[in-house]
Amino acid sequence: MILTDTHLHLHFPQYDADRAAVIDRAVKNGFRYLLNIGTGLEDSKKAVAIAEQYPQIYAAIGYHPHEAKTASSSDLAELAKLLAHPKVVAIGEVGLDYFHDHSPRDVQETILRTFLEWYQKSRKPLIIHCRDAYEPLLKILTETVPPPYRGVLHCFSSDAATMKKFTELGFYIAFGGALTYKKNDALRDACRVCPKERLLLETDAPYLAPQSRRGQRNEPLYLVETAECAAGLHGMGLEPMAALTTANAERLFGLC
Repeated sequence: MILTDTHLHLHFPQYDADRAAVIDRAVKNGFRYLLNIGTGLEDSKKAVAIAEQYPQIYAAIGYHPHEAKTASSSDLAELAKLLAHPKVVAIGEVGLDYFHDHSPRDVQETILRTFLEWYQKSRKPLIIHCRDAYEPLLKILTETVPPPYRGVLHCFSSDAATMKKFTELGFYIAFGGALTYKKNDALRDACRVCPKERLLLETDAPYLAPQSRRGQRNEPLYLVETAECAAGLHGMGLEPMAALTTANAERLFGLC
């Protein structure tokens, strides 16, 4: 079986005690790629440093909307230098989070527009974080860059109708452990109708472990439970779903 986790944070302190073992478990169980995601300047540097150590790991660099208020012009200039790194395959995670509002909304939007400029210049795909802000996000995307986009809605958490609006812009849709949660019927409906060629899987580890391990630290190996759920929704086996979503990740991120 060939699997790909398109969004996790292996450099986070939750893995300081056993990071190598977590990665080893994933590799030994068929994970071809792990995409390690930065959430700020120093954090992105750590994400890249881990990607340099393992052939299966690639990195993305960006500012999480929670951290948007800390993104100074000098920090952004320094972060931009990492775009040329051979293991950096995407810009992210970036986006809007109106649920927590850890950064002012106008600041989140300004920083997102900065990254959309980077996207236009570099053509590296976007990894978008969105929570309780899908309509504002759509507005910014449609008025800033002509579609089609190259990118993914990470850890998608809305319904099928919303999902369709983003796939029409060219985005892939990534489903995580929340797909397995008992009360997430609307999310499962979205996954069921998601075009197979736009479907991705992720853990967002160390967060959002699937139902059987809910509340525990997540890790790539637990993606299997999410993949099984997605496979059932699409009427296919686990191995074909793993192969499908890995091929989609290879196509979007240019992995090799």
